[in-house]
Amino acid sequence: MELFKPTYAQVILPVPVGADFSYEVPDSLKNDIAVGKRVIVPFGKNKKYSGIVKAIHNNPPVSVKVKPIEEVLDEFPIITENNLKFWDWLSSYYLCHIGEVMITALPSALKLQSETKVIGNVNLNDIDTETITEKEFLILEALELQPELSLNEIQQILGQKTIFPVIHGLLRDGYVIIKEDVKSKYKPKTAAFIELNPAFADEKSLGELFDTLSKAPKQLEAIMAYYEICKGKFKKIRKKKLADRLSSSSGITGLVKKEILFETTEEISRLTQSSADFLAPKSLSEPQEIAYNQIKENFKENPIGLLHGVTSSGKTNIYTKLILETIEAGKQALYLLPEIALTSQIISRLKHFFGDKIGVYHSGFNDQQRVEIWQKVITGEFKVILGARSALFLPFQDLGLIVIDEEHDPSYKQYDPAPRYHARDASTYLAHLHGAKVLLGSATPAFETMFNALRGKYKLTTLEQRYGNLPLPSNEIVNLLEARNKRKITGSFSHRLLEGIKEKLDIGEQVILFQNRRGYVPVMLCNTCGNSLECKNCDVTLTYHKNFHTMKCHLCGYTQKPLIKCPSCKSDKMEMKGFGTEKIEEELTAIFPKHKIGRLDWDVTRTKGAHSRIIEAFEDGEIDILVGTQMVAKGLDFKNVTLIGILNADSMLRFPDFRAYERSYQMMAQVSGRAGRTKNSGHVIIQSYDPKNRVLQDVMNYDYKNLYMQEMAERSIFKYPPYTRIISISIKHKFRPTLEPCAKLLGIELRKHFGSRILGPEYPPTARVRNQYIQNILIKLERENINLSAAKELIVSTIDEVKFHSNYKSCRFVIDVDPA
Repeated sequence: MELFKPTYAQVILPVPVGADFSYEVPDSLKNDIAVGKRVIVPFGKNKKYSGIVKAIHNNPPVSVKVKPIEEVLDEFPIITENNLKFWDWLSSYYLCHIGEVMITALPSALKLQSETKVIGNVNLNDIDTETITEKEFLILEALELQPELSLNEIQQILGQKTIFPVIHGLLRDGYVIIKEDVKSKYKPKTAAFIELNPAFADEKSLGELFDTLSKAPKQLEAIMAYYEICKGKFKKIRKKKLADRLSSSSGITGLVKKEILFETTEEISRLTQSSADFLAPKSLSEPQEIAYNQIKENFKENPIGLLHGVTSSGKTNIYTKLILETIEAGKQALYLLPEIALTSQIISRLKHFFGDKIGVYHSGFNDQQRVEIWQKVITGEFKVILGARSALFLPFQDLGLIVIDEEHDPSYKQYDPAPRYHARDASTYLAHLHGAKVLLGSATPAFETMFNALRGKYKLTTLEQRYGNLPLPSNEIVNLLEARNKRKITGSFSHRLLEGIKEKLDIGEQVILFQNRRGYVPVMLCNTCGNSLECKNCDVTLTYHKNFHTMKCHLCGYTQKPLIKCPSCKSDKMEMKGFGTEKIEEELTAIFPKHKIGRLDWDVTRTKGAHSRIIEAFEDGEIDILVGTQMVAKGLDFKNVTLIGILNADSMLRFPDFRAYERSYQMMAQVSGRAGRTKNSGHVIIQSYDPKNRVLQDVMNYDYKNLYMQEMAERSIFKYPPYTRIISISIKHKFRPTLEPCAKLLGIELRKHFGSRILGPEYPPTARVRNQYIQNILIKLERENINLSAAKELIVSTIDEVKFHSNYKSCRFVIDVDPA
């Protein structure tokens, strides 16, 4: 039987274009090509990319000139067929190009594209220097010293970013030529190893060797150190490990030259190997055992389950047992967490259970490490992956279980760039492809998730007791208006909160203070005219950061120095209003000078490992009070924290979003759950100007059900999710006069198809971001009696019609399906 030898291949390229591309398979590559492998292909006039082979066949493309594939990069496929099906679904459901999915899915080091090189085409002595510019001469002079230059190197030589006019002049005159090189960004990490020549391995030969080296003290020191490290077993060791014990590495060099030691270079892993001793998971408590058995039974009827367990009920123990059973059955497991960089505690805990069978995958790793994890997943070496939402794209061979912890967290939604997917929803489709189970877990489930559970789409399991039958923290609300009128406020703190902090510090317990605003103060106002200092690129006020003495925009990153005079009225009465985490830290340091104050927000955790260091210091008791943003609410388990202070509950409640009350409840309940997780009972003090707000009352009573029922009633009336599906379209342009008629036209055309389901266009609360004005159109689609695929096709075709209008070609359209 003749082997199938394909003539053509469909290739996915990392470009935002809505189609696969067909290429010819040369005879020399027909035995090497396979679905899921990377290939180097030409694209456009000069570019080259690495693409993924999606299909191979013998059907010639119609009316298309086909270029040949230049190279097959991989020995084995790096993408599975399930990966490709998953990419197709994401592209279809979230209305984006499959090339955009590829860009998000693959580590950067696996995506190659050509780098433009400029090559000299003439001898410098043959050039009439009077006919070329000084900048052109600089480039030609550099090409005399080295055969080719990259565009970055030319920018450095000229000291400017705009270089194409200069290169164009040299190309026109034939002085240079252009070529495109494709280079792999992934390079295996290597290290030098040292091993004793077997001829000296027996005791007699070794003794004679020591005598011989008595006149070479550095070499004798080196061989003695090697002997101590190996403990007489003469194994291969890292050269660096040996060199670190010596005053000089010259002794090693001498022994290698004499062939007493052999030196080799080998590939090593960039991934940290677990040194933790394996531990069996904790035995489940009776409530946990009941919940665990119910989940197992539910999985027999429905592959998707929801575990609604109060904070500190021990949901992680149940996850761990389910994962262990999954890998014992020979399958892989995926444990998703929001913002994995914030959950170092869980990483170290799970490594005790799974050792080197577990891999961690998130954006905090560099490209080289991510490629190594990718390879270990596809070979099956990693049985468990702990990751953020991007871990869904790993090439699992046989996925048996997906656990989505804190499933309510907004971090599971990708906002930019496309695909704008939600990991919770995408994971259910990925599980379907593998025939795997999905367990969603949260103390405060997303209302859409609870809706699905109560309707029977998911199977619900509840866990209503904390582990060890510990009580939930007691709650207390401080009326800030009343406290201010009675002058019982110091800085950002009510006297009641300060009393509570002092009580806990006096008995050696720890405190967490939550303020969901980083920086020193959020607004700088003029007391004369009321003008605030705003970003020049966005319609938001700048936040003052005292540590850097800088006003900063948290949307685009623009910074400027604080102003002494108002730019509008020239008054010198500029005043800072409000408070952020940085200011709270400063005030606490003044009030409690003998205690160590720590801060946990984006500003202090930008450097690698900073988050872990702060968490470890707090765990070890080196920090008494931890001030933080929402980071303090996620995945943290501290044994000595007995007081939580929520400094400004009102800022969350007043956010203009239909999910504001839901998100506020979740945030406050989650941060409250950090207290009293051991025998010492916890207490929560909430500061608010509106203490009778119904959300705060539900937080006080831990009444998730009451809030859920009230919010669902309102959403049903106003047709918000989960009763409808929402598709948001953002239209962007740097000029209002272009944006507004474009958005208006799109709204008119969409109403022809969808009628009153269309809301907008209208400006969002922040109408300009990064010098782009924005108008939004919202489409509400019923969940029943509507063809979602057909509706999406109509939306895309309508946008395409408007997009190709001559006046609106420069407008940008962003589609977000199921915005969170």
